[in-house]
Amino acid sequence: MQILLIIIYLLLTTSGLVLMKLGGNTGEILIRSGNLNFSMSLVSCAGFICYILSFLLFTRIVNMFNLSYIYPISAGIIQILTLIASVVILKETISTQGIVGAIIIIIGIIIMNINTNKI
Repeated sequence: MQILLIIIYLLLTTSGLVLMKLGGNTGEILIRSGNLNFSMSLVSCAGFICYILSFLLFTRIVNMFNLSYIYPISAGIIQILTLIASVVILKETISTQGIVGAIIIIIGIIIMNINTNKI
């Protein structure tokens, strides 16, 4: 159950970021004649909803794990998933520094998951 929640969180966060980027706007807030108007594209709105749901889910996940463990691991995985999604979906290019950074993140995730009791 815990792993499933983490997977859903990772997918919601990555989807939220990609959809907000695809939506192309950050929202527009207008105040006219005492009225407050807010507009956002449907794609950006879907991304915003995914991102809010991921935040709510993460508050549950934080209570299930040590924060010093789950936050760096999930943040690293989100960085890698976002990098992959930006190349595949958004057709962005990755620099050599980006590839090296991704490799360092992956190495860090692996090191954090090594069972130190066996060493």
